[in-house]
Amino acid sequence: MDQGLGSLTLQAVADAASVTKGGLLHHFPSKQALIGAVFRDLLQKLDAQIDRLMSEDDSKRGGFTRAYIDAFFQVTLEGSESPWAALSISCMTDPHLRTLWSDWMQKRLKRHAETDDHPDLKIARYAADGIWLANLTETNGLSAKELDALREQLKNLTK
Repeated sequence: MDQGLGSLTLQAVADAASVTKGGLLHHFPSKQALIGAVFRDLLQKLDAQIDRLMSEDDSKRGGFTRAYIDAFFQVTLEGSESPWAALSISCMTDPHLRTLWSDWMQKRLKRHAETDDHPDLKIARYAADGIWLANLTETNGLSAKELDALREQLKNLTK
């Protein structure tokens, strides 16, 4: 992740993990398989974080959207240090990662259709996505104070 997915090699991953390249290939037969596994792992962690945030929310309407916003603003604060950084950018050009993301999002939206299928909530989620991408691609990004203010404004749309 430090050098971007384009420069990722299985040998570099094996070296960093202190395993042989053959041992790595036993579990991940290709670079794409490894990247997909990392992405699926991040989605599972995101799922767990969103579920935790939703369980702490007193209001059902918009609960998924508020949790989604909070989760992605946390990732946004991490900036390029987040494993999501390289993978998010790669989603734009990698059909496999884009499908993994799209499938995850569609399942979540279907699961929460009763509480989160409103245009205001959709706008808030798309805005959170846009802020994440803009902050990731801008040289200096937004300050934590600016991000917090935007997060609160978006969450106000969900009530």
